[in-house]
Amino acid sequence: MYILYGIKNCDTVKKARKWLDENNITYRFHDFRTDGLTSEQLAHFAAHVDWSKLLNRSSTSWRQLSAEQQADLTQDKALKLMLEMPTLIKRPVLDTGAQIIVGFTARDGGYAASLSGTGAANARDGGYAASLSGTD
Repeated sequence: MYILYGIKNCDTVKKARKWLDENNITYRFHDFRTDGLTSEQLAHFAAHVDWSKLLNRSSTSWRQLSAEQQADLTQDKALKLMLEMPTLIKRPVLDTGAQIIVGFTARDGGYAASLSGTGAANARDGGYAASLSGTD
């Protein structure tokens, strides 16, 4: 079963959930605010998606960080910030079991371009997809 990570009041997450529901795709929703985020979950994302793709530098949470927190980012520093403030993660994150897809837009059919069984291997909808095979 797919797992969709995000926060329930995020408009982009709402659009992704609606798309998944409309396309009869079974998933479990994991809300960062109510369900939390473990270091293992974040490490799983970062093992398959570049940390810079996970970090949402246009979020309100990012703008609220001090200049010192934003400066000289490394993977370790960025992951520590995301673990402390999961709202720094670009949303949604969809774990299909075969790939991690970060972000969502409705254009070009939304997730259809990268979900299994659609005949396409990469996201064409503005999201970032990474295979879990370790070949990304």
